[in-house]
Amino acid sequence: MIDALHIRHATAKDAEALARIGEQTFRDTFAAANTAEDMDLHCRDNYGPSIQAGEISNPDMLTLLAEAENGIIGFCQLRWGPAPPCVQADTPGEILRLYVLSGWHGRGIAQRLMEAALDALRQRGSDRVWLGVWEHNPRAIAFYGKYGFTEVGAHVFAVGTDPQRDLVMVRRVVSD
Repeated sequence: MIDALHIRHATAKDAEALARIGEQTFRDTFAAANTAEDMDLHCRDNYGPSIQAGEISNPDMLTLLAEAENGIIGFCQLRWGPAPPCVQADTPGEILRLYVLSGWHGRGIAQRLMEAALDALRQRGSDRVWLGVWEHNPRAIAFYGKYGFTEVGAHVFAVGTDPQRDLVMVRRVVSD
């Protein structure tokens, strides 16, 4: 855990840095398991200053940034809207992305982002939170399991032209 970590809401001024960090963390995590062409296509379609600016300004999304003394080191994006049929909820919220730069893994950054995300979901009135996680990412699956997420189904997550299987995991926003 680092003491100088600050969690804040992203603003339009953060779009370029968010695009860069989003693409970098996605490539660092998934490039070895995908073709270069599919990675390039996915990153082109999902990361770029104008894409992230649109996400930041979307009232049904919230981007939380983790900052240390040298800038943004991770982020979490939440989204509100319809959930897959396997998610039983009245007011669902989704953790769309939770990424931390690889050099900062193991320092409690993801935990702080998760706590901030759960707080934001509570404040917005969500009863359940769901997420999709690649079935071949045991580290992420274990992390979410520690927070009480359980598998309730699966859906397709395309990386470029490759349809991959994501597990759908869910938990109550307020624990029993």
